[in-house]
Amino acid sequence: MTNSTNQQILLKSRPVGEPKESDFALVETPIPEPGEGEVLNRTIYLSLDPYMRGRMSDHESYAAPVELGSVMVGGTVSQVMKSNHPQFSTGDFVLSYDGWQAYGVSKGETLRSVDPNQAPISYALSVTGMPGMTAYFALLDIGQPKSGETVVVSAATGAVGSVVGQIAKIKGCRAVGIVGSDAKSDYAVKELGFDACINRKTQELSSALKAACPNGIDVYFDNTAGPILEVVLQQLNLGARIPLVGLISEYNAESPPLGPNLMPLLVKRALIKGFLVGDYRHREPEFLNDVSQWLREGKLKYKEDVVEGLENAPQAFIGLLQGKNFGKLIVKVSDDPTKI
Repeated sequence: MTNSTNQQILLKSRPVGEPKESDFALVETPIPEPGEGEVLNRTIYLSLDPYMRGRMSDHESYAAPVELGSVMVGGTVSQVMKSNHPQFSTGDFVLSYDGWQAYGVSKGETLRSVDPNQAPISYALSVTGMPGMTAYFALLDIGQPKSGETVVVSAATGAVGSVVGQIAKIKGCRAVGIVGSDAKSDYAVKELGFDACINRKTQELSSALKAACPNGIDVYFDNTAGPILEVVLQQLNLGARIPLVGLISEYNAESPPLGPNLMPLLVKRALIKGFLVGDYRHREPEFLNDVSQWLREGKLKYKEDVVEGLENAPQAFIGLLQGKNFGKLIVKVSDDPTKI
């Protein structure tokens, strides 16, 4: 182990509206020692995800907020440096939840082994990890897409949305994305195989949706809520389903947003259901089996947006909430020995 200190990014203050870099603090601490049944990990990749904005607030939610002065939470892919757990050895690669720091100690039973021979290890934070599971189970269990139906997904080139559209195509559906730039729209159609993609910043959303979805909308995979949801509701088909996965449009709101007109949900007898990926941990093998096969067969493509250096995590996270990332946003914290 070459380093003697651990870099950590702490939550210094609770953001008001959009987070600022001053809400975080970069500190150095001693590298911790693992206790009985624990493992010391060196972070290679850190995942940055929209849900983290909610953890920065002390509002009531499905998970406890990060305490001020504590390390920001987050999924990590790491290499085991010391192990006091029989299932893991020095040098193993693991999926952990060590947060925004260079080294972390985890209980062995919370870790998942990562096989570098199956896929790039960073994929465990994306297409074969939490974002991929979110896309897979929320679309298939709640959306229940049927061949010939139309599936619309917001934030369509993000970590979750990009997988949703491709699974919709695998299931024989028409896939329509909503994004925030022409480059992302072109990528969704030309690289990911979406049937159509709308740039919400340059196109009038209602008319563009009608053109892209001539037979209406059967499934709306909602990563954003807000104004996009309000427009989509007006074009739902009878019995439409809406997996509600994210609230990106509201995460920086300083007061509760005004809600859309929900009358179409009643008139169309539509189903809208909230989704938390933690409810599906027991079905992870099912997800890994299908997604790994689709990756091998070339049916799933994936794009990563990699930021170098833990110190750049706050700025990258702020950009994530502004839609600046293109693909799954991860921070490369240290060298990846599988790529040397």
